Amino acid sequence: QLQASGGGLVPAGGSLRLSCEASGGTFSTYGMAWFRQASGKEREFVATINWNGGSTYYADSVKGRFTISRDNAKNTVYLQMNSLKPEDSAVYYCAGKYGAVRVTQRADYWGQGTLVTVSS
Repeated sequence: QLQASGGGLVPAGGSLRLSCEASGGTFSTYGMAWFRQASGKEREFVATINWNGGSTYYADSVKGRFTISRDNAKNTVYLQMNSLKPEDSAVYYCAGKYGAVRVTQRADYWGQGTLVTVSS
């Protein structure tokens, strides 16, 4: 299971850190990722990280503003979001895929989502 948290309301230019805690498996064997879905739009890839944090990959829309990281001792993946824009408003989902270096589309597990709203 994946439990996401940390969403909220923030003004444009502000920061938030999302967390996603995993339970019930061997977290360090999973590639992890964050996706988001804005109202009325399809879900889109945001960022992904490999099993030990040595490899990350970002969507162009968030590159340089967002940072994905993980702490395998805490079974948790994070998304640090800086310089937030109103267009970043969405429900953010964490996801995991066994053995993956990158998770950009399909995943084995999905979290329940946490809402991020960026006011202009």
